[in-house]
Amino acid sequence: MKDEIRWGIVGPGNIAHSFAKNLRMVNGGRLTAVASRNFDRASSFAAEYGAAHVYGSYQELFESDVVDVLYIATPHTSHCELTLQALRHKKAVLCEKPMGINKQEVDRMVSAAKEGDVFLMEALWSRFNPAIRKVKQLIEEGVIGKLEYLYADFGFYALDRDEKGRLLNPDLAGGSLLDIGIYPIFLSYLFFGMPKHIKASSRFHTTGVEMQTSMLFEYQNGQALLYSGLTSKSEMKAEISGQEGTLFLHPRWHEAQGYSLEKENELTHVDLPTVGKGYSHEIEEVQECLRAGKKESDRWSLQNSQDLVALLDAVRKETGITFPFEE
Repeated sequence: MKDEIRWGIVGPGNIAHSFAKNLRMVNGGRLTAVASRNFDRASSFAAEYGAAHVYGSYQELFESDVVDVLYIATPHTSHCELTLQALRHKKAVLCEKPMGINKQEVDRMVSAAKEGDVFLMEALWSRFNPAIRKVKQLIEEGVIGKLEYLYADFGFYALDRDEKGRLLNPDLAGGSLLDIGIYPIFLSYLFFGMPKHIKASSRFHTTGVEMQTSMLFEYQNGQALLYSGLTSKSEMKAEISGQEGTLFLHPRWHEAQGYSLEKENELTHVDLPTVGKGYSHEIEEVQECLRAGKKESDRWSLQNSQDLVALLDAVRKETGITFPFEE
């Protein structure tokens, strides 16, 4: 792999703007191409971020030779098919979370990457957040003793949004769970692993999408209380407690700029700011993997993505969350 990694963006929406801004902050990477089904939209995005190549279809970008890796930034429902197309054209892929709507989709994507010997990673940017990485290290070092309890929430008000938009539209796999519930589930999985039992309850919007979900993950020696919702704002301060202390990820914890440690009646605050919004850290991970010739990340592996979507599926089964396009 050459020194400079050439990036292409598939779907120049809101999250792609944040990604492109952070890409500018990472050494050794450059945005070279943008594709959208709307050529004018792609052109405007490319002009704003200095991409030399613009495509009015995704297929044109997949068939090009101007990129080394693609960032799939389209809505959930197109992640699987677009990733499969990109992998068939031997393009490395960073696919926005959730990588697929369900485990069947993610398994197809993982199989295609392995069969084609092409790099694939889910863009679960919180896994590479400096504060979350440090808290994981402290837990593994036994700083707070044996883990017993975790609490993580993610909520904001979205019921006033367009019902045909991404969040409230069942045809676009809307609802809180896949969009933001994935974060608390991820945190529990990161620190505790796979639960032995899941209890969950959801409330539904008039459009049919789930708008509020509470979860209890039971482990051999602990519990995790998790929440996601579109009905109100929540504090978003994550708590991870062990027998000898407690670690807190500062709000909003999924993009934490630091953490606190409470131990022996003392509370210590540590600042660990992200570079930019925080997408820079997952970009660095992808570029390091590509330069090393890796086909997946050690920090967020393909198995990790398969485990995560299996947990999402389990919560959906428990609560009755389904989408019209699923059999």
